[in-house]
Amino acid sequence: MYIQDSMKIYRLNITQNLPISTSEAWEFLSDPVNLKIITPDYMGFEILSGAEKKMYPGQIIQYIVTPILGIRTKWVTEITHVREGKYFVDEQRFGPYSLWHHKHFIKSIKNGVEMEDIIDYKIPMGILGQIVQPIIVKPKLDEIFQYRKKKLIELFGEYKSK
Repeated sequence: MYIQDSMKIYRLNITQNLPISTSEAWEFLSDPVNLKIITPDYMGFEILSGAEKKMYPGQIIQYIVTPILGIRTKWVTEITHVREGKYFVDEQRFGPYSLWHHKHFIKSIKNGVEMEDIIDYKIPMGILGQIVQPIIVKPKLDEIFQYRKKKLIELFGEYKSK
């Protein structure tokens, strides 16, 4: 007998072009400490451990975040894959999601880099999670990544195709 999993997997895909080299992009993105810079202040983002070195496969990073309603949450991620200058993957080991698999890609384009984030995630709490996904979770993730886009433009400038 097959019982269908009621917890849907959602995907968020964000692309941004910046007027910097792949090495500049990699230098910034592969340093876990910089995640605080591109995370909204209201989230109370704080790294507890694991950010002492540049990203490497097997690295465990522990954070505290306050994503909604002032609820402080511990989040533990593992860097599972790294290809220097090209991509890395972080996966939640403990935290607010049933699944969090975040791929970060960097590729050279004319006059800069294209950065692409692909996040596959599951919300806990079955049908209740599916109900809050479009009302709370998706808008909050969109807001966080829009903040990130604006912050990266502040730091590195706006991309203009020539």
